[in-house]
Amino acid sequence: MPVLVGAGDIGLCGGKSSTTSGAEATAALLDRLPGTVFTAGDNAYMSGSMDEFQNCYEPTWGRHRARTRPTLGNHEYTSGPSAYFAYFGSAAGSSDGYYSYSVGSWRIIALNSEIPSQAGTSQMEWLKNELATRKSTCTAVIWHRPLFSSGRNGDSPDMRDVWRALYDANVDVVINGHDHTYERFAPQDPDGRPDPVRGIRQFVVGTGGAMLYEFNHVRANSEARGAAWGVAMFTLNDGGYQWQFIPVDGASFTDAGSGTCH
Repeated sequence: MPVLVGAGDIGLCGGKSSTTSGAEATAALLDRLPGTVFTAGDNAYMSGSMDEFQNCYEPTWGRHRARTRPTLGNHEYTSGPSAYFAYFGSAAGSSDGYYSYSVGSWRIIALNSEIPSQAGTSQMEWLKNELATRKSTCTAVIWHRPLFSSGRNGDSPDMRDVWRALYDANVDVVINGHDHTYERFAPQDPDGRPDPVRGIRQFVVGTGGAMLYEFNHVRANSEARGAAWGVAMFTLNDGGYQWQFIPVDGASFTDAGSGTCH
C-alpha cells in the first residue's frame, strides 16, 4: 500500500541546543517505516546553511534523502535557500520550491509558504493550473506555515488564499509544520467553519526533532494535540486514507484514524 511519512522542523544542532537527539530519534522511526518521506519545512536549523544541512540533517534524516520530497520553511530563508536547493537537488522541484508528484493514486503538491502565494502571484497561478489540469480523486498538499494552529506561532492568515483554492478544487488533506507540535483538525473550510462534506483535514506535524512547543490556546475544530517527537504516516488508498502519528521510542502520545476522499 502506498505510504507518505514524515514531519517538519527537523535537524537542530545549533542555537539553544548542541544535539541532534530529536532528529536521531525520528530518523530511527523512518529506518523501519516504508514509503515516500516528506518534510514540512525547517529541515536544518538555525539558518538552513550547507554546514547545517551536512551536520544537522545529513547524519539523521539525510540517510533517507533518496526517497525524500522536501518543502521549504522560514529557517531556510534566514540566510537564503540556496543550500536547500543544492542539498536536495532535483527532488526539491522548481527553483521557486513548489512542485507536485504522485504517491500511488494520490497527487501530492508541495508549496512554498515563504514566498508570496496570494491571488495573482506566480505560485497561485501555478497551483490553480495544477489543480485544474492534473486532477486526481485524492490530493494532499504540504507546506510549512499552517493557516490554523493552536501552537506558539499560531495562525498564518496569509495562507488563506491557498486554502480557498484548495477548497474550491476539493483537496482532501493539508500537512504543515512550523509549530513544533502535532495537531489534527476536523475538516473545515478556509474560514475555519466545520464542513464534514467538503472540508479539508489539516495536520500540523512540526515534530521532526527541533525543541517542542506548548499549546497557547486551542483553536476551533482542533481534534487531537500532542507535544512529542514523531512522524505522521499516511497510508494512501484509492478512495481514502489512514493516518497515524508514531512517536519516538519512549513517548506515549499517538493519534490515528481514517478518512475518505472528496
